[in-house]
Amino acid sequence: MTDPFATLGVPARFTFAPGDLEQRHRDLSRALHPDRHVHSPPGERRMALERAVSVNDAFRALRDPLSRAQALLALHGLSVQEGDRAPAALLMEVMELREDLDAARAKPARIAALRETVAARVAAEESVVARAFDREGAPDARDLAQARDAVVKLRYFRRFQEEADAMEE
Repeated sequence: MTDPFATLGVPARFTFAPGDLEQRHRDLSRALHPDRHVHSPPGERRMALERAVSVNDAFRALRDPLSRAQALLALHGLSVQEGDRAPAALLMEVMELREDLDAARAKPARIAALRETVAARVAAEESVVARAFDREGAPDARDLAQARDAVVKLRYFRRFQEEADAMEE
């Protein structure tokens, strides 16, 4: 995928003011809408359509904090793959959370409490990513390593949240 930040014309950072990404997406979508290019030559219509698809893909990537963090890492040549090993402490923590979730199957209040616990952990890891990418200047190797570790943790916590969502349904 191309650089979603460049595609949307926004700075490569983790934190955005509420509504900034949505507004930029709307503005670009409006400008690239096929109805605006109906009288253009076929090549220009095709390019506008391809650009509109790129804008939509970039918006999907950046509106989600996890994929936004992964996009930031990718800009620095780093990635988090499905098979990457997580620290043993994280694996143990998530295993215990899942056991608690399984035990709380018929207890909505307990599920809500577990979700709050994980939401706090997500916020803490997102702040690590924000510290690495929201300041002036490029992140150093230590910042990038911490951000990458945070993204690994965020992926595990996201899976837990999805399991909790499925259980509530």
